[in-house]
Amino acid sequence: MSSGKKMWSARAGGALLAAALLATTAACGGGSGDSADGKVKLRFSYWGSDSRQKLTEQVIKKFEEKNPTIDVEGEFSDWSSYYESLSTKVAGGDAPDVMTIEIKGLREYAGRGILADLAGKVATSDLDAKVLGTGALDGKQYAVPSGANAFALVANTAAVEKAGQKAPDDATWTWDDYLGLVAKITEGSGGKVYGTQYTFNSAYLTIFAAQRGEKFFDGNKIGVTPETLKAWWGNFQKLIQTKGSPDAAKSAEVDANSPDQSLLGTGTAAFGMWWSNQLGTLSKASGQELTLYRLPKAKGATTSGMFLQPAMYYTTSAKTEHAAEAAKFIDFLVNDPDAGAILLSDRGLPVNSKVLEAVKSKLPPADVKTLEFMDKIRPELVDAVVPPKGASGVEDILKRYSEEVLFGRMTPDDAAQKFLTEANAAIAG
Repeated sequence: MSSGKKMWSARAGGALLAAALLATTAACGGGSGDSADGKVKLRFSYWGSDSRQKLTEQVIKKFEEKNPTIDVEGEFSDWSSYYESLSTKVAGGDAPDVMTIEIKGLREYAGRGILADLAGKVATSDLDAKVLGTGALDGKQYAVPSGANAFALVANTAAVEKAGQKAPDDATWTWDDYLGLVAKITEGSGGKVYGTQYTFNSAYLTIFAAQRGEKFFDGNKIGVTPETLKAWWGNFQKLIQTKGSPDAAKSAEVDANSPDQSLLGTGTAAFGMWWSNQLGTLSKASGQELTLYRLPKAKGATTSGMFLQPAMYYTTSAKTEHAAEAAKFIDFLVNDPDAGAILLSDRGLPVNSKVLEAVKSKLPPADVKTLEFMDKIRPELVDAVVPPKGASGVEDILKRYSEEVLFGRMTPDDAAQKFLTEANAAIAG
C-alpha cells in the first residue's frame, strides 16, 4: 500500500458509502473536458506525501512530453482527507478521469458502477499475474496495480545488538520468540529503546489468523474466530506487561503517527510492522540501516500467512469522456521504463517485470533490500484477498475494540463478540 498508515476513518468510510449510493444515479466524470488549446484534459486523483506529489508532477510532465495532445491535472491530497474528497466528487458527478484507490475500496467502487473495465485497454502481459488478478472482479479488470507490497517486520538490527540481543532467524521464529526478544531489548537498553511498537493494522490480523487456518474476510463475512481475536489481543497485552512496547496510551498515540514519527522512525524502537515500501522512509527518518523480516509464525503453522498486495490501484471513471486517453496514461504509469525510473518504489515495487529490470540499478539501497526480501519470501506467500463491500469501515471497528481491550474498558470475550457483530453488519449492509 503506500507511504503512511492505511487506516480509513469512519467518517471517510461513511462518505464513501454515501457517495457510492449516490453515484448510481449521478453522472460520473462530469469534470472531464478539453483544454482551451484543443488538448484533451485528464484529471488524476491521488494521495500521499509532499515527496510523492513532486514525483507525480515529474511523471505527469514526462507523459505530456510523450503525448503532447494530452494535459494531465493532478488532484492531490493527504491520506486523511483523500477518500472523503474523492467520494464527494463522485457523488456530485465530478469524478476524476483516473482515480487512485486501494484494495479495501475496490468492490465498493466497482460494485456501484463507478469504475470502467480496463481489459484490453492497458497492456498487462508483463505485469505480475497474481497481483494483477486482485484488480479483477466478475470477469472485468477494474483496476491495475501501481506496485506490490508485503506487510513485514522492520528491524533496527544495531539497536537489537546494542541491547545485547541477536537478530532473529525469521525462517523459524515463533510469536513467543518475538515477544521474549522485544522484552529483552527494552530491558537491555535500560528503557531507552522499546523492543517494538504494535499496530492494529488488519494486515497483521490477516496474517496471524491465516497461520491458525482462518481468513479475516471469508467471502461476505468475518472468518476470524473469537479465540483468534483473543490470542491476537493477548500478544498486545503481553507486550505491555513485559514492557516490550509502551503502555496502551503511548502505543495508541504512536500507532496513529506516520512512519517518520513512529518509534522506529525516531530511533526509539527496534522493531515495528510496516508495509515493505515504507522501508526507505523509515530508514531515512531513523538515520539507521533497517532490515525487513518475516512475521513470526504460530507453533505448528503450515503457512506464514504473508501475502503480496497492490500498494494501490489505478482506475478510470466509467463515465469519463476520454476513456482511451485515461487508459493510455495508466499504461504509461505501469509499463513505461521512463515512468518507472521516476517513481521507482514510491507506489510499491513495479509489478512490470521489464520495468523493474530497467530500474534495478537506480533503486536506492533500501529498495534493493526490499526487492531481495520480496524475492526471498515469494514462494511462501499466499494469495491476497479482495475485501467485500463495506470493508472500509472494518479497520476502524477493529482498532476501536482493540483499544477497549488494551485500556481495560472491555473484556476480550465481550470485545470479540461485539467486534464480530459490528464488523459483519458493516460488510453485509
